[in-house]
Amino acid sequence: MSRIGKLPVEFGSGVQVTISGSTVTVKGPKGELTKTFAPCVNIKAEENKIFVEPKGNDRFSLAMHGTVRAVIANMVKGVQTHFAKDLEIQGVGFKAALSGNVLDLSLGYSHPLKYEIPAGITVQVKDGTQIHVEGADRCMVGQVAADIKRYYPVEPYKGKGVRIVGEFVRRKEGKKKA
Repeated sequence: MSRIGKLPVEFGSGVQVTISGSTVTVKGPKGELTKTFAPCVNIKAEENKIFVEPKGNDRFSLAMHGTVRAVIANMVKGVQTHFAKDLEIQGVGFKAALSGNVLDLSLGYSHPLKYEIPAGITVQVKDGTQIHVEGADRCMVGQVAADIKRYYPVEPYKGKGVRIVGEFVRRKEGKKKA
């Protein structure tokens, strides 16, 4: 049995939780999230706590026990306080601009890269090189940050590219002249 799965998920008075079968809806001051889980776990809410229990003793049910509990805890946390990721662009002439719901990236290619921001995610650009991604869904925030980073990952020789703030990039030494 999962040590994480055994713990109840506590939520405050500003959060509403609705459970119908294996679908969980969480509403809070920062938004609303709905997820449907595999029917191998029982989810129930009592007072201000959510409990997750595996239905059987098979391997999949036991594996999903802790996973479902962790996802529900992230949903509750996300509707109370948003999740955020900060990205940094480094390189001469590399910059980002926001126009409506589209992030316009100039990353040294012959064409501008346009990334359409999904619903429920807010993106802010500061000084053209700092990107702040924020939203209630932890998975979606991480995916948007990874998608933006994938356009030009940091290269190891000069350190140019898009990186997540706090990420360590191992630098390599260039060729030596004889």
